[in-house]
Amino acid sequence: MFETFWTPITVSLRVVIVASILAFLLALFFAWFLKKRQFKGKLFVETVLMLPLVLPPTVIGFGLLVVFGRNSWVGEWYEALFNQPIVFTYSAAVIAAAVVSFPLIFQMLVNGFESVDDELESAARQMGASEWQVFWHVTLPIAWRSVVTGYMLGFARALGEFGATMMFAGSIVGVTQTLPVSIYLAVETGNTMMAYYWVISIVIFAMVLLGTVQRLKRA
Repeated sequence: MFETFWTPITVSLRVVIVASILAFLLALFFAWFLKKRQFKGKLFVETVLMLPLVLPPTVIGFGLLVVFGRNSWVGEWYEALFNQPIVFTYSAAVIAAAVVSFPLIFQMLVNGFESVDDELESAARQMGASEWQVFWHVTLPIAWRSVVTGYMLGFARALGEFGATMMFAGSIVGVTQTLPVSIYLAVETGNTMMAYYWVISIVIFAMVLLGTVQRLKRA
């Protein structure tokens, strides 16, 4: 029972840690890239980036199957490189969790970067700082609360991902069977006691993350 209890927790942590870092780096790039740039179609790009926040998980899962399935060029390239399809693998679970957590991180970073005084960034540029130096030494230090909050919210969202994971990564014990998937299967099979234990575990994780976020907001 002890091993059965811990397996989905360790799987979730392995998936969520990688997925949240991946989503954070992508969100950081897009938020920085779009911060000061005005171009035709910017609103469309921002809307597309935010879509996973409002789309049903089944739609996201279906979209991932289309993009990364064996009949897609991405799926064919991955299979040729790693000698296996990407669907129903650890990588698929990471991608699913990253996609659903990305919009939360992206929105928090956008809000944080937009709160930075333009005059401070302009002053740094006039003193000879490059765009990278302005971002690293001015924008990030000022917006650090939004950056940390965005990452932690994305982590929490990835931890709770279920629908897209089931469709795209499946439920392979020790590989893709995360906590939410395990809870669903435990309820389906009548293993209510184990479901209780896993629900308590994920609630504790979520409370710690959200409590930290609230403390950051009040700091």
